[in-house]
Amino acid sequence: MPEPVKKAVSAFTKKPKTQEAGEGSSVVFEAETEKPDAKVKWQCNTKDIASGNKYVIAADGNKHSLTIQAITKEDANVYAVIAGGSKVKFELKVVSNPEAPVEVPTDGPKESSRQPEPSPAPPAAQDAPPTEDGQLPDTRQDLTGLFTEKPKSGEVTVGENITFVAKVNAESLLKKPTVKWFKGKWMDLASKSGKHLQLKESFDRNTKVHTFEMHVIEAKPNFAGGYRCEVSSRDKFDSCNFELTVHEACAVEGFDIRAAFRRTSEAGKKRSGPPPSSTDGKDDSGELDFSTLLKKRDSFLKPSNRAVQMSTEPDVDVWDILRSAPPSEYQKIAFQYGITDLRGMLKRLKKMKKEEKKSAAFLKKLDPAYQVTKGHKIKLAIEVANADAEVKWLKNGQEFHPTGSKYIFESVGNMRYLTINNCSLADDAAYCCVVGDEKCTTELFVKEPPILIVKNLEDQMVMKGERVELECEVSEEGANVKWEKDGVELTRDESFKYRFKKDGCKHILIINEASKEDCGHYKVKTNGGESMAELLVQEKQLEVYQSIADLTVKAKDQAVFKCEVSDENVKGTWYKNGVEVKSDARVNITHIGRIHKLTIDDVKPEDEGDYTFVPDGHAFNLSAKLNFMEVKIDYVPRQDPPKIHLDCMSCTTESTIIVVAGNKLRLDVPITGDPAPTVVWTKGEKVISEGDSRVHVETSKGHCIFTIEGAERQDEGIYSVVVRNPAGEDTADINVKVVDVPDPPQNLKILSVGEDSCVAQWDPPSFDGGQPIIGYVLERKKTRSYRWMRLNFDPYPDTTYEAKRMIEGMAYEMRVYAVNSIGMSRHSPASQPFVPVAPTSAPIGLCVDDINDTSISLKWRRPEKIGAAELEGYGVEYCKEGTDEWIPAIKGLTERTSLTIKDLNTGDKLQFRVRAYNMAGPSAPITLGQFVTIREIMQRPKIWLPRSLRQTLIRKVGETVNLVIPFQGKPRPKVTWSKDGEPLAATFANVRNSELDTILFIRNTDRKHSGKYDLQVQIENVEDSASVMLQVVDLPGPPEALKIMDIWGFNVALEWKPPKDNGNCEIIGYAIQKADKKTMEWYTVYDQYRRTNCVVSDLIMGNEYVFRVYSMNLVGLSQEPCNTKDSAYIQKSGIDYKHPGHKEHDFSEAPKFTHPLVNRSVIAGYNATLSCSVRGIPKPKVTWYKNKMDISNEAKYRMLSKQGVLTLEIRKPCLFDGGVYTCKAVNASGEDVVECKLEVRPQIVKEEKKDEKK
Repeated sequence: MPEPVKKAVSAFTKKPKTQEAGEGSSVVFEAETEKPDAKVKWQCNTKDIASGNKYVIAADGNKHSLTIQAITKEDANVYAVIAGGSKVKFELKVVSNPEAPVEVPTDGPKESSRQPEPSPAPPAAQDAPPTEDGQLPDTRQDLTGLFTEKPKSGEVTVGENITFVAKVNAESLLKKPTVKWFKGKWMDLASKSGKHLQLKESFDRNTKVHTFEMHVIEAKPNFAGGYRCEVSSRDKFDSCNFELTVHEACAVEGFDIRAAFRRTSEAGKKRSGPPPSSTDGKDDSGELDFSTLLKKRDSFLKPSNRAVQMSTEPDVDVWDILRSAPPSEYQKIAFQYGITDLRGMLKRLKKMKKEEKKSAAFLKKLDPAYQVTKGHKIKLAIEVANADAEVKWLKNGQEFHPTGSKYIFESVGNMRYLTINNCSLADDAAYCCVVGDEKCTTELFVKEPPILIVKNLEDQMVMKGERVELECEVSEEGANVKWEKDGVELTRDESFKYRFKKDGCKHILIINEASKEDCGHYKVKTNGGESMAELLVQEKQLEVYQSIADLTVKAKDQAVFKCEVSDENVKGTWYKNGVEVKSDARVNITHIGRIHKLTIDDVKPEDEGDYTFVPDGHAFNLSAKLNFMEVKIDYVPRQDPPKIHLDCMSCTTESTIIVVAGNKLRLDVPITGDPAPTVVWTKGEKVISEGDSRVHVETSKGHCIFTIEGAERQDEGIYSVVVRNPAGEDTADINVKVVDVPDPPQNLKILSVGEDSCVAQWDPPSFDGGQPIIGYVLERKKTRSYRWMRLNFDPYPDTTYEAKRMIEGMAYEMRVYAVNSIGMSRHSPASQPFVPVAPTSAPIGLCVDDINDTSISLKWRRPEKIGAAELEGYGVEYCKEGTDEWIPAIKGLTERTSLTIKDLNTGDKLQFRVRAYNMAGPSAPITLGQFVTIREIMQRPKIWLPRSLRQTLIRKVGETVNLVIPFQGKPRPKVTWSKDGEPLAATFANVRNSELDTILFIRNTDRKHSGKYDLQVQIENVEDSASVMLQVVDLPGPPEALKIMDIWGFNVALEWKPPKDNGNCEIIGYAIQKADKKTMEWYTVYDQYRRTNCVVSDLIMGNEYVFRVYSMNLVGLSQEPCNTKDSAYIQKSGIDYKHPGHKEHDFSEAPKFTHPLVNRSVIAGYNATLSCSVRGIPKPKVTWYKNKMDISNEAKYRMLSKQGVLTLEIRKPCLFDGGVYTCKAVNASGEDVVECKLEVRPQIVKEEKKDEKK
């Protein structure tokens, strides 16, 4: 069975939940951790919380709590608790306490001051029903807490400015947050940026905080209402509602209301400026804006704030006044009579048509939006009407200029171009092109390309306490990635367990001092992909590669104890008979890499004893014995035969000396004899001589020394030493055994693979190194990786191993090491690459589709679970009853989900099964529920007549008939067709039969093919039959005997008989047509007329008519009509012609000025003209006035009139000619007046320069 995948485990057994609390109260959030010693920290808006007066943090074993005291509205935030790699978010909702109503003192004056209206509630709060305690429910969403500062509701007076600020922390976000501002529910304010609304954005790289601002400039009353700010970043979203209340400026008692309204001549001035003095002569210039006056009057006269005053004036019909008044007087009349819905009244008077103004500055504007990929360039183009026009470019409402190669402005003829090179996210903004007073706006969207993982993570196996670095490489520098462990996102914590490092495109996850809890699958994610690797942490087990050996040395020689362990960082202590050995002049202790040495120079008898090496931090030791060999010189006769004294502790009872390959072997053999004997060393028949070769011998007084430098495998064997002197000789044999690490294992192969595992098998090494094989060590790696990961640290004794915890669909390789007491062999050759995949699930729905005497058809459905490997096909097998042998039904596999197995023996009872195959091998089989007998089963014949053929089939002459009628029956039934009881002839219709259906085919139908067709299917004495009615229709013949039965007035009565040939279907009507005998143009009088007589009316007097009739059926009209033989003449009757009366049209029109006079300022002494245009019928009489005095007879003025254009010429005006000039036009239909103000300025006299030098 494959090992189950490790699931992500939360560090919390109990998580805090979102709570509500009232202002001034306290709230407690509780959490319980899995481990009692877990470190827990609390956060508010991603910032750590410290215990103090406001917050109280407590911990009792695995129980942790956060208490928030004296709650205020500012405490309504998103909080989090973090333990290890787990983070749980929750929210505190603060509910406002109901305030006591304010009592108004009764002893005050009756006229109370106007109370400000309550600000409107947010849209969501207005729609929500009140709760039981009368308060509105909290309609805020359960947010993810992206806001570190939310915009708050505010109040502003008309004409003042206000700013709303929102801040977002981008530390935990993979992408730059996007902020949208809305008014109400749907109005996006990004398209409303301009004079009164500006949106700004900034980013602090130190704190990683985005600041978004909405500036409202010169607030207007219609700006009031509910607003919403939304922030989103990939799958995270947050929003906040706030209110803007706009107050009207308070009116002062005795204040001249005209000063509160702007004049048309001062439209560009701010309303907040000081009002002009009433004594200034310029106050009378311009017109009052009465539309603004109406709004302000309406705000001052609220029913709740002002007492209603009853008017004592008589009722006036405002409709009559508006009908007779010119449009320029509408607003004055509305203000005078208190009309607030002026627009509604004007719509009822006359429909207002708005004509779109064509842009005078732009011939081609910018598109509404553009999109560009990050790092690319974009070119924005406009076409202006004036080739010399100057163009300004704005970005988010701020003007910008060309900067190096980033922004390039181009001007080619009438075209203006803005090129933005190397677009970044900072260029994602609204751009505006301004030409004079006109502008066109577009929005540029910068699309960030997906961040791809170029170099994947690699699996690692480390020892406990080691540092781990998981490294990947992405396609772009500075990209944000997210790290996960077993599906849980990793964050920085106080212990710095996880550290995240960026180095260009490389991202590194660093784990300091890895522990067993760090085992698992680590995943790095970007917006364009992800990569996963496995981390295994093993306990450190110190291995002894070479133990210390017993030594026998003689006086003044050197003794060296040496051992080798697996960890080069492990230190140790040497002991002699339980007492620690210290370094001195003769004793030297060294530690180089994994080798520890104890060297004793000039060995003395007191150095003899038991020596022990104890590695620090491990519960075992290595021991050996130092034997001191004393050389005793006894007196012997001069003729003493030679003697070999083999008293070496390294020798076994068979005189065998074991040496590790690569080590030095030195045999110091004491010999005696007088005279001094000669020594000969031999191996087999080869004599070993003295010299400097790797294997050599030395002879000294009383000793013969045999040395092998760096023992090798071929040095193994029996060595003989022969000593001779005149007194005799002595011989000794020494068996030298060289032990080494074993050879690599052989024939590594993968027996099978599973969903996340595989089974590997290998052969033992050909040479075990002279020591028995303890076990094997296995390693694996991904095919595209270079890092091998060890699967076991303790030697595995068998030659078959199941490796687990692999990723399905990933290609792997494996290799094996052999281990004996000496050490570890070289690795075996890597196995062939393999992919861990699981076999598919069993196919489903196996059933018998058809069966006969020699074949069977089976069908099934695909397996529910396919897995990572593709489905290669299906194998079908059968087994005879009474046997266990499964026989393949076909060679190889079939890709279809059905199969017909042929050439079977009739009467055999067979069982069938189907298995699905993929790279991992066959799946579990699906088997039929019981054995199947190979024999055709009789099936009663049955005709399945289609629903469309159960009613009469109608076809037109010449069409094709193709009837397909399925049936069933086994064995194959006999099919017979007949028409009207007679068998069908082959020339009459074509019939094709198959095992499942029959086809009746007629290429070109005719009337003779109409009738009843009978189908009969028969098996032996059993039969079934069905009938099909075919009706072939054609156009009908013409009607007969069309006659004119009567003529009276403007009417003619017609009558006819039905056609003889109805086209083999019912006549559905007639088409009656008439024609004037003069023109013979036919017109249809009746269509689809059902009766055979009719009356044709509305004929023209004095004309002669003929008539014709067509018959009609389902196919259409008859080819020929039936015409009347006679014509019908409509007689004239006596009628006197009366000339119609004509009323002359009244073209008279009251005078109306189509172009008014314009205020002018001129210089004294220069001729000035005042012009206007008037329209009226008859031509009106024109009179000019100055300060309401007639100036028609003044010689100073010249009055001209041409084509309705009136001109008043003032010859050389002086300062006294200034004033108000009025032009009045009068005719019989009415009169009209227009006036303007003329200002005469004095000439500026230039002062003459005085000569300085006289």
